[in-house]
Amino acid sequence: MPVVVVGAGPYGLSVAAHLRAAGAPVRIFGEVMGSWRHAMATGMFLKSTPAATDLSAPEPGGRLADFRRLHGEPELTELTPIPCDVFVRYGQWFQKRYVGEVDPARVVAVDRAATGSGFTVRLDDGQELAAAAVVVATGLNGLAHVPDELRRLAPEGPGIGAPVSHTSHHTDLSRYAGQRVAVVGGGQSALESAALLHEAGAEVQVLVRDERVRWGLTPDLARPWTERLARPASPLGTGWVLAAVCKSPGGVRRLPSSARLLLFRRALGPSGGWWLRDRVEGVVPVRTSCRVTRAEATGSAVHLELAEPDGRRVTLAVDHVLAATGYRLDLDAVPFLSPAVRGAVACVPGSKAPELTAMFESSVSGLYFTGSLAAPMFGPMMRFVAGTEFAATRIARHAARPASKR
Repeated sequence: MPVVVVGAGPYGLSVAAHLRAAGAPVRIFGEVMGSWRHAMATGMFLKSTPAATDLSAPEPGGRLADFRRLHGEPELTELTPIPCDVFVRYGQWFQKRYVGEVDPARVVAVDRAATGSGFTVRLDDGQELAAAAVVVATGLNGLAHVPDELRRLAPEGPGIGAPVSHTSHHTDLSRYAGQRVAVVGGGQSALESAALLHEAGAEVQVLVRDERVRWGLTPDLARPWTERLARPASPLGTGWVLAAVCKSPGGVRRLPSSARLLLFRRALGPSGGWWLRDRVEGVVPVRTSCRVTRAEATGSAVHLELAEPDGRRVTLAVDHVLAATGYRLDLDAVPFLSPAVRGAVACVPGSKAPELTAMFESSVSGLYFTGSLAAPMFGPMMRFVAGTEFAATRIARHAARPASKR
């Protein structure tokens, strides 16, 4: 029986590549780099540096730099923001080179096999197949978070045609040219979306709860050794905390759950990439220290009530609200897991994310989780492409073994 990988983004492709290299039969389902193609607006860039965007190949030659060199494209440096379309092309090349066929069918159900070990996997065309193990690598699909006060604007659900949408719903923000748009959030997604909306001709305001907008520092390619010692570099930025969690995700897993969750929530706060600052600061109106307390759709307009630091209430009228409010890790939002399987997965205390072994296996034998859903166990590196090497090598090593030897 094959190992089934659900999801064909960076984590799914990396796991499948290592499984194939280990000689394990593997079936991978999904659209190659689907989220990067359909949940990112045209014109967006990666926040990560080139050194932190390599998928995990089972042999040398699979880095982003290798892809660029083979295609005669100049090498990217820390001072070169990576366009999302470049990363998509890299993922597609990686798939052809290391993974092989990816089935675009959608997995609609995963249940435990009626007899013996393993799982029954059902596809959207009605086909069923037996799997020795299942790896959930669906990224942030289905996990978009829209706060309740904004969700009330769209009883049938946020979306492009509703008064409120989430940034993950969009591939083209130019549809809002000439409209008044409020972007709620203070992180990269909010700030870059605001820049793209402004450049497309929309009238934009950014609403940020924090006292100020935080920006990344311009990389210094020649830092003196004293600064490198004081603030060591890591795939997620500089500083000893980030360097430690990137160096040892396994060590993060051994922390008490309360400490892990605190690290997950606070190690990387909302901020914008250094290269984005000139497109936002002094260009797009940003209102800080404000909170949306009420939202109401009246005719074609949306009226937002904002609470300001001095206690005043201000009303803002817009045509659309774009929620750049992040994602919530919730096992209940993984729709293809049957209720029986979902109910058998133990969660990290204080969260709805799966509790995992050192090999990313859940409490359901043979069921693995990777990527963002593994971040409350292994730390913030699992939220980024930089975590593919650590996760893929361990999952493949374990899942490729017979069930009796896992």
